[in-house]
Amino acid sequence: MDKPETHRLFFGLEIPDLVKQRLVSIQQPVAGARWQRPDQLHLTLVFLGSVARQRLPDVCDAARNLPVEQFDLTVCGLGCFGRPDFPKNLWAGVQPADTLAELHEVLNQRLCMPGFEQEKRPFCPHITLSRFKGQRGSVAELLEFQERQPVGTFSVDGIALFESTQGAYGSVYQIIERFPLAGNPERLCR
Repeated sequence: MDKPETHRLFFGLEIPDLVKQRLVSIQQPVAGARWQRPDQLHLTLVFLGSVARQRLPDVCDAARNLPVEQFDLTVCGLGCFGRPDFPKNLWAGVQPADTLAELHEVLNQRLCMPGFEQEKRPFCPHITLSRFKGQRGSVAELLEFQERQPVGTFSVDGIALFESTQGAYGSVYQIIERFPLAGNPERLCR
């Protein structure tokens, strides 16, 4: 019997090019850092993992007509997972976190159906800038220098369903479909 075709999926936010350029400009030589390319920068809302092709309509239906109004998102400050002297990931912070948490929760509730496991870790909205492997240099100075530094603000008027595939130079993200938030003119025209 053939194994069903699956896709590695997540819901997330696209980052505008200007903000991506500013985030990439933060990059500095740090031992073990694998910096994200501009086309890899995004904010994950809900990670779904491997999803069978036939479940794609269910996934898309869960994101339609979300009852969350469009909002402005500010990217500012840096943080890391792990200790600053031995980081796992370096990330940019975002505000307002409560609106993102609401969006995350609405999506999670709608995806509460057979075949979809809920993420166990608490939701911590961020934009991953670098991943670390092997010997890791300290990011303490970078964190201190960039503390609360604003990177940019942009309007969030929708979310996207991304597919992640492994490429020769890291993950490649492709948007499968976009879903407008409440108050978005695209949504009102339908």
